[in-house]
Amino acid sequence: MDDIQVPHYFICPISLQIMKDPVTAITGITYDRESIEHWLFIGKNTTCPVSKQPLPRDSGLTPNHTLRRLIQAWCTQNASHGINRIPTPKAPLDKFQVIKLIKHLSKPQLQLKTVRQLELLAVGSERNRNPMVEAGVPKAMLLFIATCFKNAQINGVEEALSVLNFIPVPSRELKQVLAENDCIINSLTWVLFYEMENHAAVRSHAMIVLKRIIKPGSSSAVLKTLKPEFFKTIVGVLRSGNITQEGINAALHVLLEASAWGRNRIMMAEAGAAFELIELELGLPERRTTELILGILFHLCCCADGRAQFLSHSGSIAVVSKRILTVSAAADHRAVLILSTICKFSAATYPLLQEMLRVGAVAKLCLLLQADCAAYLKEKAREILRSHSKEWKDSPSFGVNPREIYI
Repeated sequence: MDDIQVPHYFICPISLQIMKDPVTAITGITYDRESIEHWLFIGKNTTCPVSKQPLPRDSGLTPNHTLRRLIQAWCTQNASHGINRIPTPKAPLDKFQVIKLIKHLSKPQLQLKTVRQLELLAVGSERNRNPMVEAGVPKAMLLFIATCFKNAQINGVEEALSVLNFIPVPSRELKQVLAENDCIINSLTWVLFYEMENHAAVRSHAMIVLKRIIKPGSSSAVLKTLKPEFFKTIVGVLRSGNITQEGINAALHVLLEASAWGRNRIMMAEAGAAFELIELELGLPERRTTELILGILFHLCCCADGRAQFLSHSGSIAVVSKRILTVSAAADHRAVLILSTICKFSAATYPLLQEMLRVGAVAKLCLLLQADCAAYLKEKAREILRSHSKEWKDSPSFGVNPREIYI
């Protein structure tokens, strides 16, 4: 092979190997299908690797049959040199093949086999996913899970969730499905509660689907129908720890969006969310997890039950204070808002104010006044210090000139 001169136009510009399935992009450059699909869909690039021109992921790749036949003929001619002939690629999946598969879901004896076939197609190749979306596979998977919930039948649910993890339900279809089926969220909650093999991955996939349903801009019709059992289940999953990091962040996204509604905050407090979030934060999670936790805790502290539960945890003030100026600007914002809310609405009792001194909350607020941070955060810290300067001024932790808080 080393002694053979391979025609340069047989070589993929990305992999630098002989192309097995040459396809031409709209920019006119030909690549091996596997390499350019990886570049576009896994690498999430939007430009042509060679020409640097825009190359949208949905622009289509045209099979270069002529070049493939030339490569195959060349391989045959050089077989004596140990070169294997590249096989002819299989025809790409089309929408009508998928629709035929979906129809099999109506037959109980074919359901498990069909869902597994769909999972293999979704996992197997990025190019399979567009025809699967066009055929309505994501909607069919959601409805399949809802049917399993109604029949208390778990077989196939793991595979259906795996498909949904690769192929999200389009927004328009999702609104329609939720409007027509009031048990979608209940069915996903049921999956979180159900014990099965590979539970951490299954729970994570279910949580990711919930995150896509309960997202910024979600319909109020979704947020106002959430029930106490929903929050108890999510808090229970976080408490158990039997879930991946991606699943944890998805659960926190769900709680953050839901906590924007007052009625949901009360149910979250009743489910013990504040306590479990503090426990999770004490484990020193990654930056994004901390930002989500602090965001939820702020919303919970906006209701009396949430504040009471927050303060009932002996490490609450300490862990929030320690995150100031150590994580990110978003974490600083949320942590200061939590302390401000607690001081404003919790009667700022002597024990609470002494606790803030003891764990370093007051010292952190003083540092904020001298740090390179947003002006509004400094003003918020100044408000807290100003309100309780009489109680704190004689403490060594009150490391700020009184004039600075009355500017």
